[in-house]
Amino acid sequence: MRVIVITAPDFLPGEAPILATLLAWGADRIHLRKPGCKEQALVQLIEQLPDWCYPRLSLHDHFHLQARYGIGGIHLNGRNPAPPPGYRGMVSRSCHSLDEVERYKPFADYVFLSPVFDSISKAGYRGAFTRQELDGAARRGIIDHKVVALGGVSAQKMPQVHAWGFGGVALLGAVWEHCRTVDDAKRVLSGLSGQ
Repeated sequence: MRVIVITAPDFLPGEAPILATLLAWGADRIHLRKPGCKEQALVQLIEQLPDWCYPRLSLHDHFHLQARYGIGGIHLNGRNPAPPPGYRGMVSRSCHSLDEVERYKPFADYVFLSPVFDSISKAGYRGAFTRQELDGAARRGIIDHKVVALGGVSAQKMPQVHAWGFGGVALLGAVWEHCRTVDDAKRVLSGLSGQ
């Protein structure tokens, strides 16, 4: 199962070594999501990362940086709903309904479906789907290897996510609620994999 980590919305002290550690210790991709950030601040974070990380990053903003640094992908959302003209790399997309999953999945390498569970990082942000809705979506093949569960995903919820047939999980609160150092990053990923 694919493990994607979404950055905290704000820039954190010592963030680049933590992100590199997350990739080295089992995260498949890191999504650089810093809503409203200035381009130069994002450039500074990218340039603090080792080059080997770049193909495993996805940008949520400032898509033109993809070509400059060889970033592996871009993520489409309400702020940035379409890839730049001529773009040929990996594309992911945010979806907030099963209808959106069916609509956008054919045009993306993977899509996020959220919020699957009550959010860890956003107080009061409740899961949008009943267990019955997700059971039905799994039976009908709407949830498959191209759909990534986002929202409230933690180590305890991984068995249910797997049972529904999601192709991966996207983690935000489960990581950044406890992760402020490189050692924290190792612990968080070890906890998710049950090691």
